[in-house]
Amino acid sequence: MKLQSYDELLNSKHRLSLMLFLFLNSATSLFFMFSTKKNIHQLLTTPEIIIASLGIIILLWMLLKRSVKLPILNVVASISGLLWTWQIALKHPESYFGDSFLIVSLVGIFFIGAIALGDYLSAFCLHIAPPSAAVLLLDQGHNTLLILFSIALPLTGLTLHHMMQRRRDHFTRRLMRQLYEEKQTYSDLSMLDPLTGLYNRRGLKNRLDNTLANHSGSHFVLLIDIDNFKAYNDNYGHAMGDQALARVSVAIRDAVRSRDIVTRYGGEEFLVLLTNVNASIAMKLADRIRLYVLNLAIPHRFNESVATHVTISAGFAPLINDDFDSALVNADRALYLAKSCGRNTIVPYEDIAGQLTSASAR
Repeated sequence: MKLQSYDELLNSKHRLSLMLFLFLNSATSLFFMFSTKKNIHQLLTTPEIIIASLGIIILLWMLLKRSVKLPILNVVASISGLLWTWQIALKHPESYFGDSFLIVSLVGIFFIGAIALGDYLSAFCLHIAPPSAAVLLLDQGHNTLLILFSIALPLTGLTLHHMMQRRRDHFTRRLMRQLYEEKQTYSDLSMLDPLTGLYNRRGLKNRLDNTLANHSGSHFVLLIDIDNFKAYNDNYGHAMGDQALARVSVAIRDAVRSRDIVTRYGGEEFLVLLTNVNASIAMKLADRIRLYVLNLAIPHRFNESVATHVTISAGFAPLINDDFDSALVNADRALYLAKSCGRNTIVPYEDIAGQLTSASAR
């Protein structure tokens, strides 16, 4: 899971807390609106109506607009706290709870906040601060110690809970960041050939998809093969063969541009995706690779029909309409011709395309 996904999870949690807070406020307000009115003369109060209406409207809107993010929990908590303060001030003189009304009201407000806002200390404080101050003033010192205890106990508990949660979130984020970085590292390693450090076929596919999606220029597929490499391995040994492969791969990478994609495509076969070039530049880059490899001067006395050092042969073909497979087949045909023509040479597919067309016509 990425950090972005974790943030989305936190946003979802924030949204659900807001919805729960709205539901509890609306339900409590509706309860008092319809259960405490003994006769018609006990009219509905304005804060009751606002709390119930506002809560239901926002709640319904959130249910209909599920994709909308609403970072307004603090705002709603503040408004709710002020409305409940207004309600307490209106109902205190005529309450049938008598002297216990203020304590009951405060406990009810704390109950709503603790359930819905337990993970959001700032919203909880904004919700309970106005009613707490109002209750202390309206009580006129009769139950000050009890009221202060009723405020301090849940506030202390939620503060400690909030501190532990912040530490847990910090640890979770750090752990997820480390896991994501390790995943990226392993993913990168899985796309690299361990001997040469070049891309393997999986890495090529990944880079190819990005290149075709982000670059609209002309590209060429260059297929390279080390001449008589089986004889090199058989006579010099596989350890020396690995060293030769590693040195050739460095030469190929040095000969091309940083934006070109160099891949170890097979045992002694390399593939280079030449990006945003024309046929003339592709030919120059391919021949540059050939010269870089030749100038390594890696002894290869079993390559005497070509040279006394390690050489390469290559064929290249244009990548047309993002059809990589066709370009690869055409580059392989050109490489085969380069091998047939004596090796240590470069053959573009366009040189044999006409011959193939004539042959197929016949």
